[in-house]
Amino acid sequence: MMASLFAGVSGLRNHQVKMNVIGDNIANVNTIGFKTGRVTFKEALVQTYKGAGRPSTLSGGTNPIQLGLGVSVASIDNLFQQGGLETTGQITDLALQGAGFFVLSDNTGRYYSRAGSFGFDANSNLVDPSTGLFVQGRMADQNGVIRTTATVGNITMPFGQQDPARATTEIALGNNINSVASDSRATLVSAGTTNISTVSGITINGAGGTHNLVITGNQATNSSFTGANVCDDGTGFPGATLSGNMILRNLGVTDISGFTLALDNGTRVETVSGLTLDSTVNDLITAINQLQGIRAELVGGEVVLTRERAGSGVDYNIESSTSSVTLDANGVATAGNIVGVIFGVANGATLSANNGTDHTFVCADTFTPSGGAAQSPEILSIIVDEVTGLATGIDGLGNGGVEISSLNGLSAGDAVITTEDTTHAASITVYDSQGAIHSLTIEFLKSVNPNEWSWTASFGGNETIISGGSGMATFNPDGSLLTFTYNGGANSLSFNPNNGAAVVDISIDAGTSGQYDGLTGFASPHTASILTQDGYGVGILDNISIDKSGYIFGIFTNGVSRVLAQLVLADFNNSAGLLKAGQSLYQESANSGQAIIGVAGETVSGTISSGALESSSVDIAQEFTSMITTQRGFQANARIITTSDQMLDELVNLKR
Repeated sequence: MMASLFAGVSGLRNHQVKMNVIGDNIANVNTIGFKTGRVTFKEALVQTYKGAGRPSTLSGGTNPIQLGLGVSVASIDNLFQQGGLETTGQITDLALQGAGFFVLSDNTGRYYSRAGSFGFDANSNLVDPSTGLFVQGRMADQNGVIRTTATVGNITMPFGQQDPARATTEIALGNNINSVASDSRATLVSAGTTNISTVSGITINGAGGTHNLVITGNQATNSSFTGANVCDDGTGFPGATLSGNMILRNLGVTDISGFTLALDNGTRVETVSGLTLDSTVNDLITAINQLQGIRAELVGGEVVLTRERAGSGVDYNIESSTSSVTLDANGVATAGNIVGVIFGVANGATLSANNGTDHTFVCADTFTPSGGAAQSPEILSIIVDEVTGLATGIDGLGNGGVEISSLNGLSAGDAVITTEDTTHAASITVYDSQGAIHSLTIEFLKSVNPNEWSWTASFGGNETIISGGSGMATFNPDGSLLTFTYNGGANSLSFNPNNGAAVVDISIDAGTSGQYDGLTGFASPHTASILTQDGYGVGILDNISIDKSGYIFGIFTNGVSRVLAQLVLADFNNSAGLLKAGQSLYQESANSGQAIIGVAGETVSGTISSGALESSSVDIAQEFTSMITTQRGFQANARIITTSDQMLDELVNLKR
C-alpha cells in the first residue's frame, strides 16, 4: 500500500515539473528566438514479484509479475522549430530561417543564439546589447575580399572611414546603334556650269562629307527636218522664200488630202486636218502644231519640223506621207502634194526626220567622308525626262535618297554637294586618381560602308587625349558586334587630366565578337550608351546593409558599396543537446557535438534576413492543452494519495 503512496507522490512531483516547463513556455511566448521546451515521462523503478516461466511439455509459459513504483522525468527537450519572422526595419536585427545559430563571444568563450537583436557599441563593434557579447564573423580586407585565411573574430565597422578615390579603368558600352539611321541631308554648294538647280533629300547610306561631281558629255538632241520650198508663189519667181501669209494654192499645192505625219517608226500616225487650198503657211503650221509630239515653225523662210521628245533618231522620229501628184482612174490625185511643195521632197518620196541623238553624259562622284580620305569615283545614274528626252537629273548619290535636278537640262561641268553627318553620342562621368570627375563623350559617325561606324572620344574640359581616342566599330549582317578597334594600334583610351592627377588609362568594353552582350547594329532606334564605369571619388562610410549570406556591405557617400565583413553561423549534429546558458544563449555540451562554423546558405543551410527577428516558437493552443492534461494528471495522482490514506486508516482501525 505504501507503494501507491510513493507512486502518487512521484506523479505529483513530476507533473509539477511538466507544469513548470509549460509555465516557462508561456512566459516566453514573446521572447525572440525562444524554442519551446517539452517534458517526457518514463516509468520509474519496477519491483518484480515473480519472474517469467519457460514453457514445458506439461504446461505453457508464465508471464513475469512486476509492480511499477511510479513515474520520473525522461527528458526536458528543446524543440528547435522555426519561429515566425517579425519585420522591424532595423538593419542590425537579424533572423535565421532554417538551421544554424549566431555565434557570440566574450573573448574567452563562445555562445550560440537564435535571438538576433544586435546593434553597435561605442567602439563600432557589432554586439548583443542585452549581454554585451560580441557577434562573430570574418573581416574583409581593404579591397572588400574575405580571404579564406581570415580568422573568426569580432566584427567592427569602420564608421567615418574614408574610401579613397579610384581612377576609372574600364567602361562598358551596350545597346543598339541604328544600322539604317541617316541624318545626312544634302546641300548644293556649287553648281558650276552643270546647270544643276536644286538638291534635296537625305542619303540612304547616311555618310557625311563632300561629293565632287564631274559631268562630261552632251545633251540629247531632237530629230528635225527643214523644208526646201521649190514652188512658185504666183509672183513668177520659183523657189521664193516662204512667208506666213502665203496661200498654199499660190505656192502650187493642188491637193491637201492624205497629208499625214507618223511618229517613232509609225507607233502613232496623225492626219493633218482643217486645211484648204486657200489656207496660208501659218495655217499649215498651226494645223501641224495641233499634233502631240511634233513642233512646226517658220525659220529662215522654211518650215522646220521637230520631234519634241529628244533622243536617238532611230527611236524618236517623224515620217510624212508620200509626196505624190499621181491620179487614179477617175483622174483624182491619190495623195496630196504638200510634202513635195512645202518641204521639197521628191515626187513619190517621204519626209523623214530621224537625226536626233541620245545624251552622252557621264557623272563621276568622288566622295570625301568627314575626317577621311577621298573614295574611288563612283558613276551615278543620269535621269532623263520622259516627256522632253533631256537629261534633267542625277540619281544614286549616297546610295539614293537625294534628288538632284536641273530645270533646263544638265550641262557638262563640275558641281559640289555636301551631306551632313549621321551621328550618335553617349556620355558618362569618369574619374582620375584624385577623384576628380571628367565628362567623357563617345560619338559614333556612320561610315560610307554598310554596318560600319567610326567613333571618337572627347572630354568637356582641358583634358588631353594621349592615345586611343578614335577607332572603328563594325557589325555582322545579323546585328551582332564584329570588331571594336582603336586607331593607331592602341588598345585603350589614355588621357592626361591636366590637373596634377596621374594619366588615366581606360579600356572600352564593347561586347564579345559575334554576340549580343554589348553594342549591336540592328535596324531599330538608337539606344547605345555607356552603361558602366568602375571609377569613383573619395567617400566616407555612411551606412551598411546585410544580405542573406551574412555579408555586411558598407555604403559610402561616393555611391560605392563594398564588403566589409561576413557573419558566421554555427550548426550542431545534435542541437537538442545544447546547454541553456540563460539570456537566450546556448553552449556546447558533451552530446551536442562540436560547433560547425560556416557561412549561411553554404556550410550552414540556414539563411539570414536583415531587418527582422525570429519570434518565439511557442504554440499557445498546444501549451494550454498540455496545461489541462497536466492538471488532470496532477489531480489524479493526488486522488491516489488520499485514497491510499483512507485505506491505511481502515487498516489501523482493525484492532478496535
